[in-house]
Amino acid sequence: MTDELIRFDSATFARPGGAVAFAEMSWTLHTGQTWAVVGSVGSGKSTFAEVLLGRFALRGGIAKWPLVQPPAQFPAEVVKLVGFKEESRLFSYRSHYYQERFNFSDPLDDITLGAFLRTGVAADDETVRATADRLGVGSLLEKSFLTLSNGQVRRARIARALLTQPQLLVLDDPFMGLDVAGRTEVEKLLGDLVNSGTRLLLICRPEAVPGWATHVLELDAMAVRWSGKIEDWVRPNNEPRSAAFLRNAAQQHSAPVIELENVTVKYGAVTALENVSWTARTGDRWALLGPNGSGKTTLLSLVCGDHPQAYGNAVRVFGRQRGTGESIWDVKKRLGLVSPELHLYFTLPMTAREAAGTGFYDVVAPRRLTAEQGALVERFFREFHLADVLNEPFARLSTGQQRLVLLVRAMVKSPELLILDEPFQGLDESHRVVVKSWLDANLRPDQTLVFVTHHLDELPACVDRVLELERGRVVGPSPPLGSV
Repeated sequence: MTDELIRFDSATFARPGGAVAFAEMSWTLHTGQTWAVVGSVGSGKSTFAEVLLGRFALRGGIAKWPLVQPPAQFPAEVVKLVGFKEESRLFSYRSHYYQERFNFSDPLDDITLGAFLRTGVAADDETVRATADRLGVGSLLEKSFLTLSNGQVRRARIARALLTQPQLLVLDDPFMGLDVAGRTEVEKLLGDLVNSGTRLLLICRPEAVPGWATHVLELDAMAVRWSGKIEDWVRPNNEPRSAAFLRNAAQQHSAPVIELENVTVKYGAVTALENVSWTARTGDRWALLGPNGSGKTTLLSLVCGDHPQAYGNAVRVFGRQRGTGESIWDVKKRLGLVSPELHLYFTLPMTAREAAGTGFYDVVAPRRLTAEQGALVERFFREFHLADVLNEPFARLSTGQQRLVLLVRAMVKSPELLILDEPFQGLDESHRVVVKSWLDANLRPDQTLVFVTHHLDELPACVDRVLELERGRVVGPSPPLGSV
């Protein structure tokens, strides 16, 4: 009896509509193997995951899924993909607006995490709770799914996939958006799943390939660049940044852009921020650091005008206290934002050009652009190596390409305040270098930058100040950058 689980021999796969996705691909998954799939932005990693689910038509060669056994008829019945965002019959961001996630009460038409895990799954409550506990979300079962953090949603989706008892679990970058401790924890958790018999295929950054992977598949330009055992693979060597931040740099006399004074945000008995004070001035370059759940997203939602509790706190942006007559749009027209949470709400059909152009209007729906605006978008696309996807459907782009498009969106109006919340999620090293170099060379002296990351090597060289949060509070004097 063969130990093959999936086999492609010179297989050519076509997208719905006929466009070829992969041509003459050869790859085999054997019993006992755990593959990590790596590659640059647009290399085909997410497309390969869809191929594994049998979503693309075979136009030539051989494609077999021996792991698909009766009564299953299609690969998607036994191969489960946990991708970038939840968008299904259970939950859709199309039904919600961005600011809703910061409301005090849960949305009326939302589902709880518990209901999300139980619906359509043949598992009793004890198994559901045990699986949720195993993934670290057992205490959140009664919480609104919409209000879960980026990292919590990923854990919840992995838990639900496991409850379906898949023959193969495909994880599209489960480390994305997690802090150092979270990445270490999830890597161990997934390793335990593999050791207990779960068949797993991992899509991730090259530097994040875990030691428990047995094989590596490297993709480039929708083709196999390298395939083989992990011990034969040359792992990239990315040196971490080691310079120190200058938290107490010389006092500046430029005007304040962000002023928070003893800000506290609570949801019932849960405190998200506690007595946080912070001033960012014109031209400052800040890193906003802290583990998952430390309060970074809540803080930024106050600054961006999305959080209703800004009205009950001393929050001044561009010298104006919230609630003194300015609208949310008055605030947004002076700032640019990209974040994992905002990314989730780009669900309407639009091209990459149209998605970037929404930044001129601070919306998530396409608007007609002027000739000048269109030319500016096209210039950014050239500078960020995106020119070839300008008129491609945004939904068809890879996660990394989508994030680059939304980076352009944040920058197109040359905002006074630029907030980049984990902007490099899904990007490969070459694109990270391009964007960092652009920021170092092109930010105006009067532009203020706030950069959020869990990877210190992602920070542009111009960043020289740090605000670090932990459990909703500001951490004391900053340690050397390389040790955070």
